[in-house]
Amino acid sequence: MADTTILIVEDEPAIVELVSFTLKAAGWNTVAVGSTGEAWEFIQRRTPQLILLDWMLPDQSGLRLLSKIRSDRQFNEIPVIMLTAKSMEEDKIAGLDHGADDYVTKPFSPRELTARVKALLRRKAPEHSQTALTAGPVILDPVSCTVRIHDQKVEIGHAEYKLLKFFMAHPERVFSRSQLLDKVWGDHVVIEERTVDVHVLRLRKVLKNAENLIRTVRSVGYMLSEKP
Repeated sequence: MADTTILIVEDEPAIVELVSFTLKAAGWNTVAVGSTGEAWEFIQRRTPQLILLDWMLPDQSGLRLLSKIRSDRQFNEIPVIMLTAKSMEEDKIAGLDHGADDYVTKPFSPRELTARVKALLRRKAPEHSQTALTAGPVILDPVSCTVRIHDQKVEIGHAEYKLLKFFMAHPERVFSRSQLLDKVWGDHVVIEERTVDVHVLRLRKVLKNAENLIRTVRSVGYMLSEKP
């Protein structure tokens, strides 16, 4: 863990001090910056293994920086945990829609934060395969983070992309909503299981004529299957 650097993007000194102390005690290196501009400069110089990103920052919203990270091919796989006082369900969904991997609401306990960071780093540690995935007419390219259907590129949200990638990497297997929350967003994400239904519905809309690839298994969950 000594070579793991966590970037803290937070402008409240008391929180920076608490988070830095907590993470260093767990064995990680930390760097703290107080704005999205400083954060982007740091990321370009040195890619951190994880980012703790505050929602409200002095120059612009943390969501803006998150969108910038997720749209950049060089940095879009960096794990990001949102640190925020916003606790409403729609705010959590907005954070996840912009590509957050997890969500910690202030005030939080140091033990909870450490557990979430460990869980996310553990889940992200194995390098994801860079081989293109195929299911029926759908091709997902992890290198360019693009999805093509019948050789036509389609627009897809970050949350739906992660969900589709997981399904395509595990075809013909049924996953419950709680398993999908764990495997795709992390086992500590504080959102309701019904949110999975929302993303599955959005994913099916993206897939259009190939939407039947995503099957509902009554009373269990969802799966990707090419079988008739």
